[in-house]
This record gives sequence, structure tokens and C-alpha cells, in this order.
Amino acid sequence: MENESRHQQIRGAFGTISSHDTGERRGARARLLTLLAIIGPGLIVMVGDNDAGGVSTYAQAGQNFGYSLLWTLPLLIPVLIVNQEMVARLGAVTGVGHGRLIRERIGRRWGNVSIGSILLLNFMIIITEFIGISLSMDYFGVSPYVSVPLAALALFAVTATGSFRRWERFMMLFVATNVIVIPLVVRAHVATAALTQHLVVPGIRGGASSASVLLIISIIGTTVAPWQLFFQESNIVDKKISPRWLNYERADTVIGSIVVVVVASLLVGVTAAGLSHHGGTNAYVNALEVARGLGRYVGHGAGAFFAIILLNASIVGAATVTLASSYAIGDLSPRFNQGLDVPFREAKGFYGIFAALLVVAGAVTLLPGAPLGIITLAVQAMSGLMLPSTSIIVLLLANDRATLGPWVNPRWLNALAVVIVGVLVVLSVVMMISTMFPSAPVVGLLEGLGAVTVVGIAIGLPIGLRRIGPAPHYDVDRLDWRTPRLALLEPPVQSRARRWLLGANGTYLVVAGTLLVVRIIQLTTS
Repeated sequence: MENESRHQQIRGAFGTISSHDTGERRGARARLLTLLAIIGPGLIVMVGDNDAGGVSTYAQAGQNFGYSLLWTLPLLIPVLIVNQEMVARLGAVTGVGHGRLIRERIGRRWGNVSIGSILLLNFMIIITEFIGISLSMDYFGVSPYVSVPLAALALFAVTATGSFRRWERFMMLFVATNVIVIPLVVRAHVATAALTQHLVVPGIRGGASSASVLLIISIIGTTVAPWQLFFQESNIVDKKISPRWLNYERADTVIGSIVVVVVASLLVGVTAAGLSHHGGTNAYVNALEVARGLGRYVGHGAGAFFAIILLNASIVGAATVTLASSYAIGDLSPRFNQGLDVPFREAKGFYGIFAALLVVAGAVTLLPGAPLGIITLAVQAMSGLMLPSTSIIVLLLANDRATLGPWVNPRWLNALAVVIVGVLVVLSVVMMISTMFPSAPVVGLLEGLGAVTVVGIAIGLPIGLRRIGPAPHYDVDRLDWRTPRLALLEPPVQSRARRWLLGANGTYLVVAGTLLVVRIIQLTTS
């Protein structure tokens, strides 16, 4: 009985909550201690998205366009909060992973496609994280043949401890390492007035162009990623967070959203102050050259700080994306549906998947002549392809009364989510098309698709305000309500609007996916 109780405890990096805790908290100190025990999934998923690709994108924005694109970053906070709050609620109430929930409530075919797609995307993202690790260590003269294997071993050792608490403490250590950006800001003499002004005043140095618009879309794309949805929902389930603690998990998500945008803004400011006066709007080469440029123009310490930030971001990104993949495969089969609290000897399949992804991705990174540039391009295009689809599915799940009961989306949140999904669709499609067809008129595409989306939102908003399924009778307190066994639930109501939305979503994925495959084949054979 004692072991069973311990198994149901929330054992976070900074505290423990008993399985018998009623959740009543009086006083600021009690609430703070509870938040410290809960905090983790939201903060880690957000910081994990400031990965190698994120650091590179923010550096490119600052180096090529100075402070002028900073205004895009605060706009991401509500987008991140809305998307991730829905999956946090799904995880806490249903107690199952995102992939399994899609299979059970949207359809087995949709679940398999979603899991298969996220696994392919995640594998390519992990490769880009190892590229970031190799570039950061190259600054210090360490060969990729040393840095990449050591990083893979360290990541596996951190994850396969058999303790969620130990894993989360390691992740919090990496999260805390982001404070290194502060001395870098001081060293680079970032202009506080310019930083503050451009965070709130929209503008683009040199005017709107295809390059600047694409970079803005890249900033949004690298900060809002499909894998985050899979990771946070399953990580909440793994940590055993229930609806009783959902408000604290929401606070965790909000804190993470703010942290990720603050760090991103400071990185843009650093490269704007240190490098934007030493080149034009195409000066960016890669993250290693940014570190070398900061070392040359700001001082050697600045380059080293930036390289450490890139290394840390790559490690956190690799850890979270790889774990998200293990969670996703676990949603396919009960054999692999285990978590971080299970010892290695009892979860060889779960940890074996994690190890295999690290080994194969690391090996691809080290292959002579590996098409790393094409892989990076494919990551951008596939992220753009998947984000609208995954957001639409989350919105459908968050309105399924049979699954969420009293926790379904309120109408105001549906309205906001429909608008956000519409904007993400436009930006993601433009990114995908421009990635596959570099000569495409980006500004014209954005204007045309934007106009169509405004009409679509006007039509789709009433649909988004509707809920799926009849309201059930709740005989328990809302905080104690959990989803019944999924196998016992009635199938969702297949309304005409739902069928049309899923059909359009499927058609989009098939057409866009085919174009992406054709483009990659063209690039690899040219």
C-alpha cells in the first residue's frame, strides 16, 4: 500500500505532493511550494523549443535585421499559452498521451499518421540538435567525432535514471544555464532603449521583403512546434498531474512562455548590438560564425558565452524531442507505454527507443557528405506542414465532451483558438511553399492567403464555438472528474462540419506532403 501511494505521488524537481492531498492551499507560501512541486512540464517544453534551430533563427534575425524584428516575439506568448494549455488540460484530465488520444477519439488512421509524422519530424530535429552541438563545440576546437557521441551518452545517462525527479532536476539545471545570456547582454552593450522600443513597435529594417517575411515566419515556426503538443501532454501524465493541480500547471506553462520569449529577445538583442553593423540583410552564415563574429567584434568571452548557450539549447532540445518520440511510440503500443519513473531493467523498450534515436541521429550527423542542409530545410518545411493539422486536432479534442466533461474549452477560448489556428495555417503554408519553391512571391502569397483566411475564420468561427457530443451528467466535483476508460466512451458525433474539417485537413497533408517529397528528391538528385 505504501509503494502504491508513492507510485501515485507527484515527485517534482523541487517538491512532493502526496497522493492523498486534497489540494487546499492557504497563504502565499503554501501556494508557492505547490507551484515548485508542479513546475516542470510547461517550463521544460518551452525552453526545449529554444533549441539549436531557435538560437540560430534569433541570431539570424539580430544579425541581419538588427532590433527591428523583436516585436514578433511577444506576439508568440498568447499563441504558446493557448496551444499548450489545451494539451495540458487533455493530459491532466484524460491521463493518456497525445498520440493515443488521437487514435481513440479522432480515429486510428489519424492517430497513426500523427504519430508517424511526428516521429519522422522529431528524428530530423534531433539531427539538427546534434549539428548545434558539433558547431558549439567546434568553437572550442573539439571535434564532432568527440562531442556528438559524448552528448548522446550524457543524454541517455540523464534520462535512463529510473526517476522522473532526477530527470527533471537535470532539465532544470539546463534551464537555469540560460542565465548565461545576461552577462552576454552586458558584454555586447545591448541598447536597452532600442530593445524595449522594438519589442512593442512593429517595423522591418530595410522594409518588407521576401527575406524578412520568411524570417518572421521562421521565428514563429521555431517557437511553436508540433512536438511540443506530444511532449507536454505525456510529460504531465508521466508526472501524475491531475485536474486538481491544473491551475498550477497552467502557471507553469505561462512562466515557460515568458521565459522562452525573454531569452529569445535577448539573443536577438545580443546579435543586433554585436553584429548587425558588420553586414547587410544576408550576413548570417551559421551559428558557429555568429559565435566567431561575437568573439571578433565584442570580445572572446562573448563568443564563448554564445557557444555555451547554443550547446545548452541543443542538449535541452535533443533531450525533450527524443523523449517526446519515446512517448509517441508508447502511445502506439502498451509494450512501450512506460515512463521515466520505471527502472531501465523494467522498461528496456521505452529507453531502447530513446537510445536508438540518439545513436542513429548522431551517426547521420557524423556521416561524411550527409545532406545536413537538406535535412535542416526539410525540418522547416515539415514543421510548417504539420503545425496547422496538429493545432486543428488539438482544438477538436479540447471540445470533446465525452473525453473532457466539465473541462472542455469555454467558448471564448474556442474563438481565440480558431483565430490562432487560422494565422498559423497562413504562416505555415507560406513557409512550406517558399521552402520548396524559393522563387515563390512570399509577400503576395501572404496577402492572398491572409484574405482567404479572414473569410475562412468568419465562416469557421461559429463551428469553433460548437462542442462535440451531448453534455454528460457529472456526479463528482469538477476537480475530481477524470475521463472514463476510453474504450467505454461513445464515439464522437460525426457532424458534417467535423467530417469536412478532417477531410480538408487530410487533403492538405497529402498534397503538401507529396510536394515536399518531390522537392527533397529534386534537391538530393540535383
